[in-house]
Amino acid sequence: MKIGIETLEGRLRLRFPRALFAGSQKYLSLNLADTAENKLLAEMKARQIELDIIAGYFDPTLAKYKPDYESAKKEKIYTLLDLWCEYVKFKSSQVEQSTVMRDYALIEKRIKALPTSDIKDAVLIRNHLLSNYSAETTKRTIKQLNACCNWAITSGLLESNPFKDLSKTIKTKRKNNTILTFSQEEIAIIIDAFASNKYCPKYSPLAHSYYTNYIRLLFCTGCRPEEAVALKWKHISSTHITFAEAVPSDVRIRKDTKTHQIRLFPINSQLRELLNDIGYEEAEKLLFYNRNGRELNTHNFLNRVWKPVLTNLVNDKLIRYYLPQYNCRHTFITLCLEAGISVKQVADMVGNSPEVIYKHYSGVIKHLEVPEIFYK
Repeated sequence: MKIGIETLEGRLRLRFPRALFAGSQKYLSLNLADTAENKLLAEMKARQIELDIIAGYFDPTLAKYKPDYESAKKEKIYTLLDLWCEYVKFKSSQVEQSTVMRDYALIEKRIKALPTSDIKDAVLIRNHLLSNYSAETTKRTIKQLNACCNWAITSGLLESNPFKDLSKTIKTKRKNNTILTFSQEEIAIIIDAFASNKYCPKYSPLAHSYYTNYIRLLFCTGCRPEEAVALKWKHISSTHITFAEAVPSDVRIRKDTKTHQIRLFPINSQLRELLNDIGYEEAEKLLFYNRNGRELNTHNFLNRVWKPVLTNLVNDKLIRYYLPQYNCRHTFITLCLEAGISVKQVADMVGNSPEVIYKHYSGVIKHLEVPEIFYK
């Protein structure tokens, strides 16, 4: 059987015998201009097909005979930003919305600021991040990009991961795990400074005393700040506070707690007095709110109120050092451990695992006295 060579609109194509396709006429465009040189190429292709027919290797789909650029698999070249956006879409239904809006959005912002978005430039990307961010931030970012590329491989979007093991090349400073806390005397000084408006500016939108009960609750429960500002009166019973929700200041979305578990915190006499001072409201009313009736922004409070007050207390030598509001939690846990409350009970009250308590508060636990077992 002979393969014909034709010209259609100035382009060369092959004509196949009808016998090969049950009487149907088939053509194969070669995407070549009708020139003497290209006609030689067309004749070579035609002879190749004729030999395949004789040998019984003819490909009736014609895929074998298409021009290389057409038969070659057209793989889309994904940029790092392309892959990250696809990865976030995949993860969105599996993680908290706040994680997408806060953590993933931050990675996207860093990717957009890179000098290159070519996956192959992983080392260049690492070096750029190191020159603009801390080693800790760079390492976290590279780990996220590594996870993204691993997902891309399993999804068939990438053949290899240039970020694999790259985070191991980044050396970070060993963290000082010493947890600093306030003494009970310092707690009283801090609360009094807020209650008395000791350092409140003359034109402050809200008096510092407005935040006194919020601070008292942080010290009395050891809850996370985002859990405190999420509290509504429906979470308060005659015997317990139910910590079930949190409102992170950076995304302002109400979600479940960090550990995704609801916990009951027992109300003692001091906590009962605090709640009475606030004054009970309707079930959906917040315990602590801003001038617009919304949850307090813990980030703004930290920088605009807490930090100035405690810095002044340090300068006046009334407390030893400045610590952020989160250390109210550390203080509560430490005082509970020093009082002899079991690690399991403390972990249950603050929404941690016993392992976390052991890891971060081992110094306090070591100072507890072991009782003598045998009678003398």
